[in-house]
Amino acid sequence: MMEPDRVKQLIENGMPGSRAEVSGDGHHFQAVIISPDFEGKPILERHRMVKAALKEHFDSGELHALSMQTLTPGQWEERRQ
Repeated sequence: MMEPDRVKQLIENGMPGSRAEVSGDGHHFQAVIISPDFEGKPILERHRMVKAALKEHFDSGELHALSMQTLTPGQWEERRQ
């Protein structure tokens, strides 16, 4: 079973410059990922970027389900206000 902190680490290592907040029960995870690399990209492409960073873990079955919000740093700041 994978822990939320491990998913966070995998995202941040696989997407340098990103920040992630991850919660979950070991099987299903929710993540908010903030990355300047998302700038100008549609949501589907952003999700593909995150899934690419986690591909081997999805393929192995170690990571099963990930619900995500993908935000640019500007969108994150707007959301926090």
